[in-house]
Amino acid sequence: MAATWTPDSWTRADARQMPTYPDAAALDAATDQLASFPPLVFAGEARNLTADLAEVAAGKAFLLQGGDCAESFAEFHPNNIRDTFRVILQMAVVLTFASKLPVVKLGRMAGQFAKPRSADMEDIDGVSLPSYRGDIVNDIAFTPDSRAPDPQRLIRAYSQSAATLNLLRAFSTGGYASLDRVHGWMLDFMGRSPLAAKFEDVADRIGEALAFMRACGLSPENVPQLGGTQFYTSHEALLLRYEQALTRQDSTTGDWYDTSAHFLWIGDRTRFENSAHVEYLRGIGNPIGMKCGPSL
Repeated sequence: MAATWTPDSWTRADARQMPTYPDAAALDAATDQLASFPPLVFAGEARNLTADLAEVAAGKAFLLQGGDCAESFAEFHPNNIRDTFRVILQMAVVLTFASKLPVVKLGRMAGQFAKPRSADMEDIDGVSLPSYRGDIVNDIAFTPDSRAPDPQRLIRAYSQSAATLNLLRAFSTGGYASLDRVHGWMLDFMGRSPLAAKFEDVADRIGEALAFMRACGLSPENVPQLGGTQFYTSHEALLLRYEQALTRQDSTTGDWYDTSAHFLWIGDRTRFENSAHVEYLRGIGNPIGMKCGPSL
């Protein structure tokens, strides 16, 4: 831990779960381009999440994390982003109402593209091709061209993440997350669920509480906490060339932050002695997590 850390010091450690790109020059060009792009999130936002997680650790708040196992390029659509956001809002408002504690909302989105694999190669009917490692690396179709790692997918993942974050910020602060709209968060499938009636009852009670507060002069117009919410993003820091390219030094503190997400985590397959992923994550100021499973 006393060794000097730099954004590329992980390259001197054991890097597993990393794809082999057929064109190293093309990979360098793509990551150089990424390094010139604006950050997706900001150091101050990551510090705010750290402070919020301290409240969780002290038992003064709940942490709610939700999202897909892996994002895809094919399913990228504003309705899918909206629905994931809505589900997390629904869960958070029920937790807040029942516990009388704030809920820290963390989406597993805007960057969750990479997938760890048990083997580097996949065999089907005697044909061996590189394993599918998520849309940020290659395509799921079982053909040589589709399975070849493509550096341009890094650029596409960044662009999709940026668009997703832009929409999430609009939802969070533009009125969609206002508690006055709690009934509007109902999804179509909820109407067919036995839980719909329970949520409707909670929504009615929240509506009554808001009506009372408005009568007392408290409303989303003068109490910002009622009209919006703080929403953070997270993903597994698996593809280190991508994470390194989006690592920035904060101008106010001098600390390094991974600006691809507010919260990063390390998985079971990459947490071991002399791990490149551990080496990278130890140097960033973001709050980080670790998946804990059976001994490796």
